[in-house]
Amino acid sequence: MREAGRIVAQTLKAVSEAAAPGVTLQELDDLAREMLAEKGAKSSFLHYHPSFAPIPYPAVLCLSVNDAIVHGIPDARPLAEGDLLSIDFGAHVDGYHGDSAVTVGIGAVDDAAQRLSDTCRAALDAGIAAAQPGARLGDISYAVQTVCRSAGYGMPTGYGGHGVGTAMHEDPHLPNEGKPGRGLTLRPGLVLAIEPMVVESGSDRHRLLRDGWTVSTVDGSRAAHWEHTVAITESGPEILTAL
Repeated sequence: MREAGRIVAQTLKAVSEAAAPGVTLQELDDLAREMLAEKGAKSSFLHYHPSFAPIPYPAVLCLSVNDAIVHGIPDARPLAEGDLLSIDFGAHVDGYHGDSAVTVGIGAVDDAAQRLSDTCRAALDAGIAAAQPGARLGDISYAVQTVCRSAGYGMPTGYGGHGVGTAMHEDPHLPNEGKPGRGLTLRPGLVLAIEPMVVESGSDRHRLLRDGWTVSTVDGSRAAHWEHTVAITESGPEILTAL
């Protein structure tokens, strides 16, 4: 999983650096495909077909722009100055998965967009810090919730993190809101994808677009998404998707 995580981190860095005004979402997906091939890894996303989706996922990246929260499908749309882009990527090596997401500004972004992304990343950091052996799953949820709600942001209802290992999505589900001291006890060997999502307007409502995958805000406000794959170890949390 560390090897898969390194590949995920390297690819996200390259895609983030390539994301610029005029670059299309498909071009970014092509870059990620090339890196997977070079590194001998496989996509966790391509052809993934959960029961809710009308079609298997057709790309290796989820690219969600502005009001798209998660699961945006790459297409020929060119990025524009000031866009807020969430990049979600997963890869597996010998059947073991890594999953991570970042939010980046395209060119110069306004202060509100930067604050939105920074707060979401701070919520991720807080969730990771709470992922201590002997703690509870609800401690992570509460840490994420506290940062996001304190900033006045919405959190899409029902969405959160998950276990990860020999499948990209495993039990347990990790809500982004919860009560401390509740839920599964965190033991060494458990690996979680911790992934806060925030909505600028403060609304928790969301809608599924016609493509059957993209989750969007209902009011057109912007969203941000950050994620790391984190192992619970005896000495504390270890981020497996960091460079």
